[in-house]
Amino acid sequence: MNRSLASKLPDVGTTIFTVMSQLANDVGAINLAQGFPSFEPPKALTDRISYHLNHGANQYAPMAGIPALRAAIAEMTLRLHGRAVDVDNEITVCTGATEGLFSAIQAVVHRGDEVIVVDPAYDSYEPAVTLAGGITRHVPLLIADNGHDFGMDWQCLKDTISDKTRLIVMNFPHNPTGAILTSDDLDQLADIVRDTNCLLLSDEVYEHIVFDGEKHQSFSGHDELRERSLVVASFGKTYHATGWKLGYCIAPAALSTEFRKVHQFTTFSVSTPMQHGIADFLISDPDFAANLPAFYEDKRDRFCRLLEGSRFRFRPARSTFFQIVDYGEISQENDLSLAKKWTREIGVASIPLSVFSETPITGTRLRFCFAKADATLDDAARRLCKL
Repeated sequence: MNRSLASKLPDVGTTIFTVMSQLANDVGAINLAQGFPSFEPPKALTDRISYHLNHGANQYAPMAGIPALRAAIAEMTLRLHGRAVDVDNEITVCTGATEGLFSAIQAVVHRGDEVIVVDPAYDSYEPAVTLAGGITRHVPLLIADNGHDFGMDWQCLKDTISDKTRLIVMNFPHNPTGAILTSDDLDQLADIVRDTNCLLLSDEVYEHIVFDGEKHQSFSGHDELRERSLVVASFGKTYHATGWKLGYCIAPAALSTEFRKVHQFTTFSVSTPMQHGIADFLISDPDFAANLPAFYEDKRDRFCRLLEGSRFRFRPARSTFFQIVDYGEISQENDLSLAKKWTREIGVASIPLSVFSETPITGTRLRFCFAKADATLDDAARRLCKL
């Protein structure tokens, strides 16, 4: 080669999820870092995938997704959020939510456009904006006086919007804090963007995992917001199958057209037998997702109960399968170095929150995944309680 390779992402290293999971594997630690469940998908679902695998569903699926799955997604969206979705023109099946998010950003962000993200922000957003030639602006979540609850700073969001703002990326239920939005929050957002040209990208992969009787408020269900929104969701989180990498994007026809222009060259189509199997399961077992809150709430409560005698401080998560804990009474060490130290020394891996914020707002906090077998949570909690 006659010239050196100039990186298009010079400030991007290996994602923290890979770093912490690899460290956990290297030292034999309990991995409560990366967000994947330790239990299998429902057998009725894997049986349907096996059926289609052995009955001819092994060639390319349509670029937008098989009609049966798109129809099942439309029925679910109408049932849960009261929105009728055009099966042919408003639903696209993606290779996981990450591809959906990437394709959405590439489809609508042009060079010089500004994109607002909410910190702590999932680490795939800003690199996608950079690759599109955009500029990322960060709006930090507010932390309540109790030090545990997080929420939107609507005034800060409003002040950050400019005539260059093309897209606002929202992620609720929020990873990593578990914050959720209310219907009043959606109305406030609608007021803020009403007289702007901002589009919205709503990352709703934890849409079915909201606790304590609260309800997820989807952008798809809001009469005004849905007209300017690309809503991305994931079957992997819902069906304990993150390795399948299968999700979808719902957007108005004009936005879906642009989305598909990128999607077709990013991945073209998604695994055919899995699409057929999930379509069957959505029809035959529509209540599976409705039972997820109780399932994960039990996991959350167990993990929190086990930590009650420790020096960690926390409030039970409102959503997702992550629990944030404050270790300030144990140490004032930087969260990244402490997460690595505790992975090596006590054998429990976690995720530091500071890596998801432009200006760290999260102090002495770590994220633990409680989507694990009871015995795993018991063992991890015993080790943490010794600190």
